[in-house]
Amino acid sequence: MRYLVTGGAGFIGSNTVDELLRRGHSVAVLDDLSTGRERNLPPSRGQVDFFQGSVNDPKIVQRACQGADYVLHLAARTSVPRSVKEPAETNRVNVDGTLLVLLAARDAGVRRVVYSGSSSVYGETPTLPKREDMPPAPISPYGVSKLVGELYGQVFHRAYGLEFVTLRYFNVFGPRQDPGSPYSGVLSLFVTAMQKGVPPTVYGDGEHSRDFTFVENVVQANLLACEVPGISGMVFNAGTGGRYTLNQTLALLEKFAGRPAWAKYLESRVGDIRDSQADISLAREKLGYDPRVGFEEGLRRTWEWYCASH
Repeated sequence: MRYLVTGGAGFIGSNTVDELLRRGHSVAVLDDLSTGRERNLPPSRGQVDFFQGSVNDPKIVQRACQGADYVLHLAARTSVPRSVKEPAETNRVNVDGTLLVLLAARDAGVRRVVYSGSSSVYGETPTLPKREDMPPAPISPYGVSKLVGELYGQVFHRAYGLEFVTLRYFNVFGPRQDPGSPYSGVLSLFVTAMQKGVPPTVYGDGEHSRDFTFVENVVQANLLACEVPGISGMVFNAGTGGRYTLNQTLALLEKFAGRPAWAKYLESRVGDIRDSQADISLAREKLGYDPRVGFEEGLRRTWEWYCASH
């Protein structure tokens, strides 16, 4: 089987590429390297057909889709705070880019597109855990853009028969998550701050909670969403079903580091959701999804990876 991974040089994408190659599949990657890194791809470039370009370039998207059985569409502008600052750019990549990927996949005869959705589509509804049948209520431009991508995919399934599955990711973390931007994932920022002896920055009181999901679990969900028959048009949460506060997370990192964090607490940011937790019963039932790496184990592995590579 041949898989195209958009955003395949990024954090989640490159971890997915590694597993596809380990299983013996043919892999193509489309990435503009705006946040992805070439070093995340296999050193033997012959293992991957690499297309350097944007999902907003229809010609390169069409070329990358040729011959693909499955498209894992992970390319996106992923930051909530950045989307608040740059809503038009977020829409351009996440909505317009997704539409171009869907058009190219349809025209290339791709079997199925698996879309990296987001838990941000649930918004601030107080009910926990979040179930896929809850009405979406995003509170950031990023959340809106990811919801529109879902809707476009479902319409392509209905109108053109293109199989489409959405995975709503819940706060993915792990090796290769880039801490080099203020818009980076919170755990990569916490880990690297602790390693450098710099006080981590916490927006709010630290009691915000998240269903932090180790990247290996999401890679498993990605591949199951490609392989399992009879699920086209469906939406699945990809989380763990648990949740930890930022303060609990810092306490674990203090244990790993052997010293206090001395965190710096600032005002909460616009668009940040207070609590997030996935109900993964549908993914367990329909996909056979079973998150094998718990939060504490995943955080320990992430800490060790950053220690070894920085």
